[in-house]
Amino acid sequence: MSLTIPQPRTALRPATTVPTDLGTVTPIRPRREPVAPPVASGIPTSPVVAPQRNRALPEGTEARGFALYVGIDEAAAAAAGTTLAAVVEQLKALTAQLVPSSETYAAVAVAAEGSGGRDVDVVRLALQDRSAVAARKQAEKPEPEETGVVIDISRKRVTLDGEAAPLTYKEFELLQFLVLREGQTVDRAAIIDGLWSDDEDETPNERTIDVHVRRLRSKLGAFEEIVRTVRGVGYRFDRHADVAVRYASTPSPDLF
Repeated sequence: MSLTIPQPRTALRPATTVPTDLGTVTPIRPRREPVAPPVASGIPTSPVVAPQRNRALPEGTEARGFALYVGIDEAAAAAAGTTLAAVVEQLKALTAQLVPSSETYAAVAVAAEGSGGRDVDVVRLALQDRSAVAARKQAEKPEPEETGVVIDISRKRVTLDGEAAPLTYKEFELLQFLVLREGQTVDRAAIIDGLWSDDEDETPNERTIDVHVRRLRSKLGAFEEIVRTVRGVGYRFDRHADVAVRYASTPSPDLF
């Protein structure tokens, strides 16, 4: 006879996953191949600009191109490590890059050796730029011969029919004193106070002022009447049609 001892049944439970601390995990990103930098072509690029109406153009006209005057001689180009021909080719290549349909034409400016002036001005004249030619003609035009009296306050001189009047410093100061008070009768005392300081060794009297005015008039010759005598009062500057006064760029303190 056999004796069988029953074994206790063990309930099967689903296996549980024990969490594992893996720390901070960095996601794996796909590796990118390094991109080689673009190879410089040596030609600068320009951003695209929307077309804009040139205000300098008269109505009913349109711009069909432009002229760029470059003042560089062969010596300057060589000093920069290049040549004029290379500069021209670079400019043409840049134009073709910006506007592929464009056409270009280069003209070399030729001038006599040793020509003075700025290089770009020499180039403009050699290529007959209209504004440069007009400016040159204006500069070469002889100044019209001056007639009458010209009282130049800025240069401290007086010319009579184009000839310089031999005025002394004090004589010019006397004339200028009257000119700056044009139309006003100035008495002798005011002239003394305005032209002679108390520090001077000899302060003139009113009779001395008459002597200075007489000498001034004698040097004005046929135009002596611009300094008019007001009997019993003093003197006044009268401007005539043949009298011109040129003032300095800044107001004289005598005006105030």
